[in-house]
Amino acid sequence: MLRRIPDRNIWTVYSAILLLGIAYGTSLAVLSIHLDALGIAKVAMGWLAFAFGLGIVSFSVPAGILSKKLGPKPILVAALLGYTLCVATFPFLGTLATLAIARFFDGVFSVNVWVSAETALLSRSQKDQKGFVMSLYAISIALGYVVGPILSRILVPLGTTSAFLAAGALATVAALVVLFKLDGSSKADGESAHALTSESAEKRAANSAATIFWKVKTACAATFSYGYFQASVVLFLPLYLIEAKGIAKNQTILIPAFFAGGMLLTSTVAGLIGDRFGHLFVMRILGIIGGTMVASFVLLSAFPAMCVAVFVAGATLASISPLSLALQGVVTPEADLGLANSFYNAFYATGMLLGPPISGFLFMRWGGGTMLLHLAGMWALFVVLTVIFASDDPRYAARRARPSEDRDAEPMLR
Repeated sequence: MLRRIPDRNIWTVYSAILLLGIAYGTSLAVLSIHLDALGIAKVAMGWLAFAFGLGIVSFSVPAGILSKKLGPKPILVAALLGYTLCVATFPFLGTLATLAIARFFDGVFSVNVWVSAETALLSRSQKDQKGFVMSLYAISIALGYVVGPILSRILVPLGTTSAFLAAGALATVAALVVLFKLDGSSKADGESAHALTSESAEKRAANSAATIFWKVKTACAATFSYGYFQASVVLFLPLYLIEAKGIAKNQTILIPAFFAGGMLLTSTVAGLIGDRFGHLFVMRILGIIGGTMVASFVLLSAFPAMCVAVFVAGATLASISPLSLALQGVVTPEADLGLANSFYNAFYATGMLLGPPISGFLFMRWGGGTMLLHLAGMWALFVVLTVIFASDDPRYAARRARPSEDRDAEPMLR
C-alpha cells in the first residue's frame, strides 16, 4: 500500500481520522446511557441528534469556504481541538439546552474535520487512485467505530465521564498529529511542476457555486441517500426485527457488526474497480445490489439469512460513500474541492435529518416492511439518477467519445 500511496501526508490524515473515529466510537457507545442517567427522555434524545445534524448542515458550506481560503491543515487542527472541547465538557453539562448546544457544535466541528480531511486527501491523491484513497479513508473511520466501543466498555466501570474524557484525549492527539506531521501545501507528491504549469487556467480558476454543485450533483445524491438510509436503519431496523420477525434483542446487537464487516472487506476492492471502470458506473451496480438486499428483508424470516443480507448491504451501500467522494475529486478542480466537499457533507447531513422522521412516520403508520421498501425505493431512484446523469462520470464520457473517434478514423485506415 505504501507503494500505491507514497505521499506520507495522506497517511497522516488517515492516522488522525482513525484516532477521531475511535473517539467517536468511544463517546457514542455511552451517549444514550449517559443521557438516560441524567433523566433525558427518548424524545429529547432525538432532538439532541437533530441538533448534531443541524450543526453539520449549517456549517457545511462555511467549512468549504474556510478550507479553500486558509487551507485544510489549520481548519483540521482547529476543528479537532473544537471537537475535543465539546466532547470533554459534555459529561459536565446537566440541562437539555446546554447539551443541545454542545451537540450542535459537535456537528459544526465534525463537518469541518470531514471537509478539510477530504479536501486534503482528494487534492493530494492521483486521479487514477482517488477511489482507493477514499476507500481507505472510510475504513479508517470504520475501524475507529469498532475499536471505540471496546475502549468504552473497558472505561465504563470508571463512569461514563471517563469515556468522554478519553474521546477528548484521542481527538487532541489527532490534532497534534496533523499539526506536526501534515504539510501545509496541498500539492500531491510526485506531481511534476510541468504538469502544474501546463494545467489550463480554466481548471485552476475557481468556478461559481452553481457550477461546482452541478459537477458533483450525483456524488451529492449518493451521500444524501446513504445518510438517509444509515440514520433510518440504525434507529428502526432493530425494532423491525424484534417486533415483526421475532428476533431476540441480544441478537440484533450483531446486525451493525455484519454491516460494518461487509464494508470493511469490500470498500477497497470497490474503490480499485471504480478507479479503473468509472466510479459512477460502479456506484450504480452497488446501488442495485444493495437496494435489492434492503427490499429482501421484508421476505426473509431466518436470522442467518438476514445477517447475510445485512453483510451484502454493508458491502455495497457503505462502499458507495467513498466512491462518491472519489468521483467528486475527479470531476472537481483542486481550487474548488473545499466548496464541493461542503456541498457533499451538507447533503449527507440533510439525509440524516430527513431519514429518521420520515422512516419513523412510515413505520408507525404502515409498519416496518413499508419503511424498508421505501428505503429500497430511494436507492432505486438513485440508480435512475446515475443512468440519467451517466455523463457525469469522465470514464463514461471517454467511452462514448472513443467509438465516434474510431468511426472518424476508419476511412483513413482504409
